[in-house]
Amino acid sequence: MKKINVILSILALIVVLASCDSSNNKVKEEKPYEMKKYAKVKLTADITHLSDNQKEMLKLLFEAATIMDDIFWIENVDEKEAFLMGIDDPNLKSYAEINYGPWDELNNLEIFIPGYGAKPAGAQFYPEDMTIEEFEKYNDPNKSSLYTLIRRNTETAKLETVWYHDGFKERTDKAAALLAKASELAEDAGFKKYLNLRSQALLTDEYFNSDIAWLDMKDNLIDMVVGPIENYTDGLFGYKAAHEAYILIKDVEWSNKLSQYAKYLPELQTELPVDIKYKSEVPGSDAQLNAYDVIYYAGDCNMAGKTIAINLPNDEKVQLEKGTRKLQLKNTMKAKFDKILVPISKELIAPDQRKHITFDAFFSNTMFHEVAHGMGIKNTINGGGPVRKALKEKYSAIEEGKADILGLFLVTRLNEMGVFTETDLMDNYVTFMAGIFRSVRFGASSAHGMANMLRFKFFLEKGAFTRDDNGTYSINFEKMKLASNELTEKILVIQGDGNYEAAKAWIESDGKISTQLQQDLDRVNALGIPSDIYFEQGPSVVGL
Repeated sequence: MKKINVILSILALIVVLASCDSSNNKVKEEKPYEMKKYAKVKLTADITHLSDNQKEMLKLLFEAATIMDDIFWIENVDEKEAFLMGIDDPNLKSYAEINYGPWDELNNLEIFIPGYGAKPAGAQFYPEDMTIEEFEKYNDPNKSSLYTLIRRNTETAKLETVWYHDGFKERTDKAAALLAKASELAEDAGFKKYLNLRSQALLTDEYFNSDIAWLDMKDNLIDMVVGPIENYTDGLFGYKAAHEAYILIKDVEWSNKLSQYAKYLPELQTELPVDIKYKSEVPGSDAQLNAYDVIYYAGDCNMAGKTIAINLPNDEKVQLEKGTRKLQLKNTMKAKFDKILVPISKELIAPDQRKHITFDAFFSNTMFHEVAHGMGIKNTINGGGPVRKALKEKYSAIEEGKADILGLFLVTRLNEMGVFTETDLMDNYVTFMAGIFRSVRFGASSAHGMANMLRFKFFLEKGAFTRDDNGTYSINFEKMKLASNELTEKILVIQGDGNYEAAKAWIESDGKISTQLQQDLDRVNALGIPSDIYFEQGPSVVGL
């Protein structure tokens, strides 16, 4: 009897342990964040060719970039240290740092820290209790400026406009001083001038002259993007630019290879597949294509999904007068290709088309995406002002969709002209399709994710691809080419007309992931393929 009791006790203990293990597994499955969603990448570059002065200058640029990071925390959620102070779990804290807050930026802003509500559509650029109607009735010409905060007066409770250089005065003053000091160490005359003018811009919120100076410099080995730049974080109206910074080392060899394409852009603008009234603008002819290794991301560009290419400046006046610079961030791009795109392709692209997934195609698709941002139309054709303001919070998703699909048109047209022959066009098209699966995982809260949802649905309806019984996808080259032209036309018409209602209706109708596509994405997620990357970065990583 005693032996039976011992056996029963052991069995009971096994049941308890199994129950605990099951409970632990359940907790693990329900954990609202997973660090494995991001692959860690060391962000470095060869700086041995830089002089001692240039290396000292870099240290100052790192400091200034860190200040942009601090400002962005405030714009997105709160002071960084105040927000992170109460988080004890090191993995949870790391996940919060990647997302710059308690909302999962690549999972439709799901809350992963208890105690927080939904993310305000306007982040912290506006009072959280402000209504759209209240804003529209508020009479101030500066309220929709890229560089102002909207605050509520503590005495009158009425809205008031605060310029960034006043709202973040202590930080912008310090960053401006660092840039001015860095300019004294700059060995390239153009970069010296840019740093000086950018320093002044941080103090005045007048960025035009520094944008022009940034485009004028051509031979600098070190580059920096710094200040309030993109308006993705303002999901309420898309008016407000968020602070960020990149520090870059120019890849001279790759930049020289890219430079030959810039001269064809004015001609390509006239060949866009849309009525002439939607392509009558003539972008500045001083467009520049360059490749870089990034050694630091800060602020908006560092939140969750990492930027792999840039097209700047965003100011429509600068673009029409001078053009833009397209920056290909080669080391980050290669990391995403190796760690994310290739593994996704092995799961979702048909075996006979996987050979067409190449880094050169990924690089060129991304490059011409950025080129496309500077083309098309910037101002509505009916006197409705800039497209950015006419489409409000829908602008970013529509603009990213334009850049994606128009970029593919540019690759195709240049190849047909015998100019772009670095890749087989089939490589570009298949890699483009694989890129849809990579970006659609960003979710509806991301402009890039939304743009890819719209394009996937459009391609599906046009027969641009097929899905076989094994759950892999094949593109039909000719149908995809035709669909790309039709989608380009659709987007350019919406932008040129400033048709907010059409953009809104399209996004609400087609900006969803279908059940079938979600099942396919779940297969990708089950394999542990990361959604994006995060960085080990800073002065020590590059040897300073």
